[in-house]
Amino acid sequence: MSGRPIRDRKTERRQAAIDEILESAWHLAGEEGLAGLSLRAIAGEVGMRPQSLYSYFDSKSAIYDAMYAEGARRFLDGQQDLEFVGDMRTDIETIGRYFVGFCTEDPVRYQLLFQRTIPGFEPSPESFAISVQSLELIGARLISLGIDDPRDLDLFTAIGTGLIDQQISNDPGGDRWTRLLDDAIDMYVAHVTRGSGVGRRTT
Repeated sequence: MSGRPIRDRKTERRQAAIDEILESAWHLAGEEGLAGLSLRAIAGEVGMRPQSLYSYFDSKSAIYDAMYAEGARRFLDGQQDLEFVGDMRTDIETIGRYFVGFCTEDPVRYQLLFQRTIPGFEPSPESFAISVQSLELIGARLISLGIDDPRDLDLFTAIGTGLIDQQISNDPGGDRWTRLLDDAIDMYVAHVTRGSGVGRRTT
């Protein structure tokens, strides 16, 4: 015997089909918008009959959920690769630039992950847990910098999404709002360090 693991070719083919379906779903969502995604269009793009999609996803919501999980995982993977130096201003800028860059490079993905644009859709607990992990990592980094008030985590994410929303809505492809990130970070750092040199403590 060669000692090589036996490949499960059936599982590999199934996963390849799932990956192709999701790739097509992202492509079509980029053209038609998330709400305009249809099973018939996805099936046509991957060369399947619409009913054949149900062998892989039992509903359109299941496709949205798989897209959500894929997008959230990509964000988390990139987040885990960030390098920090222990300086408050520098590390906050690193997080902010990654967040803003990730979201503005693919507005459809941003809408799915961070906005409620699909009526009736909620990510499954398993998929949402990936996003929770990402938020926890941001919170842990802020705490390591002395920013331990939960309100300051909320403020940080609100600043980022505010710039992103304005950029995507009013200057897609430009930088009218994202170029304000440095100023926003300066204001944020001034806010969390006022008086004591570290973030505000809860009582």
